[in-house]
Amino acid sequence: MWILRLPDVRREQSEIFFTSQKMTCNTDIPRWKRILDIIFILLILPLVLPLAVVISVLIRLVSDGPVLFRQERVGHLGKRFMCLKFRTMFVGAETTTHKGHLEQLIKSAQPMVKLDSHGDSRIIPFGSWLRLSGLDELPQFINVLRGEMSVVGPRPCLAYECDHYLPWQRERFNTLPGLTGLWQVNGKNLTTFTEMMQLDIDYARNKTLWLDLMIILKTVPAILVQVWHTRKKKQTILLMERSRRSCQSILK
Repeated sequence: MWILRLPDVRREQSEIFFTSQKMTCNTDIPRWKRILDIIFILLILPLVLPLAVVISVLIRLVSDGPVLFRQERVGHLGKRFMCLKFRTMFVGAETTTHKGHLEQLIKSAQPMVKLDSHGDSRIIPFGSWLRLSGLDELPQFINVLRGEMSVVGPRPCLAYECDHYLPWQRERFNTLPGLTGLWQVNGKNLTTFTEMMQLDIDYARNKTLWLDLMIILKTVPAILVQVWHTRKKKQTILLMERSRRSCQSILK
């Protein structure tokens, strides 16, 4: 278990900006990280490619529009890039709801629960399953090949999310964003926004080859736990709804 020891991150006196010389960690990307990314992609490509083809066909069958969704994200040292995902929403879906949900999570101490955890009419058929399993992010291997992302790193954030960051939280941009990371294998949606930031900064400061390998190995088990937890939560909500309806019918 990777233990956090970041009691004074938020107490740093100087403001942390992308180009500041007072950064508490090295902003250079180590060579071993690029080598690991390429080796990992070559090893997993025979599995990912057929799966990506199947997902592309499914999206075409259940929804009109492009297979891929392109969205501007904030990467290493604040550099913007176009992040790729399989499209899981109907074309033209509104984003105001997501912005409001994200702002609430940033300002509160609530767990980072996804907006679609209780259902979302904007999601296409099979879209919720793709998002829950993380398979919608498979096209980001292209971003990794381009050098815009790494296999391991903090999740790439949206521009309007970055606008809400405090100075100390921008230290997470000192490393490449990733497909998986320390946050993803340490609770993810069960953690708060501040806890996510602490995990991201901890990784940016202490990344090593061994840590990346451990995170990669823990990713699939973490996804399975997340799927199980989500299904159990939905079953509990369904049982509560059935009980409520039964009580209402008895009272009538």
